[in-house]
Amino acid sequence: MRILHLDAGREMRGGQWQVLRLIQGLAAAGVESTLLARQDAPLYTAARQQGWRVQPLGITRALGCLRGHTLIHAHDARSHTLGAFLRGRPLVVSRRVTFPVGSGPVGSRWKYGRARRYLAVSECVRQVLISGGVPEEKISVVYDGVPILEVSHGTQVLGLEKDSALLARMGLRMVVNLEEEIREAAALVYVTNSEGLGSGALLAMSAAVPVIASNIGGLPEVIRHGENGLLVENDEASIASAIRQLLDHPEQARQIGAAARRTVLERFTVDRMVADTLEAYHRVLA
Repeated sequence: MRILHLDAGREMRGGQWQVLRLIQGLAAAGVESTLLARQDAPLYTAARQQGWRVQPLGITRALGCLRGHTLIHAHDARSHTLGAFLRGRPLVVSRRVTFPVGSGPVGSRWKYGRARRYLAVSECVRQVLISGGVPEEKISVVYDGVPILEVSHGTQVLGLEKDSALLARMGLRMVVNLEEEIREAAALVYVTNSEGLGSGALLAMSAAVPVIASNIGGLPEVIRHGENGLLVENDEASIASAIRQLLDHPEQARQIGAAARRTVLERFTVDRMVADTLEAYHRVLA
């Protein structure tokens, strides 16, 4: 089996990290990959530095790669569109967002009908696809996988927000490089207005850092309130109350962090993500 991966992301966000980890895991399982990505994107650079086969993304390059590959895996909306135009190999599409599936235009219906299988990053995203008309039998839920980091013994409350300025207004220190900075964290506040799953929250949880997260999208599939994290509404009062709860009750915070780490070990490892993706590939090719 040889997989042609397509990713049009301009930044190194959660989806791009998943692509890189998937290629690494597939290689360990004896599956070859070729990645087509934007030549100016961090994913392209990272893949080249790690020695993976990577080429510039484009229709001509993709057509030239088809013959030597078993199937196409598109990892974002733009590459889904590109993959829909490629014939002769089955198309698998990862879906990470909770935005409604486009309806109405013939082109959108055609695009969503082209994929043989969708890999939804959560049950929440799966339901979005079903509501948009994708047949339930064409969808697999494949959760993100993250590396297991060393347990953090930090003392700072860090903030990570995807599409909001709420935490910055509250004066929290914003995370720039989560994997590096999480060792300084006593807690992570993760605020977003839309979330398929929350790989940033998972990464913090792997380091036994208690996460305070928006009660939205796929995050409740990861976080059980009061057990392995805290879920809050997106307002200053709710967030401030959750922060005080953790800081004023350090033993409870420690227990929540330990439970968070167990959650990642049990459900959200890279190995599990790779295995579930391979299972979906085999179902497509059967």
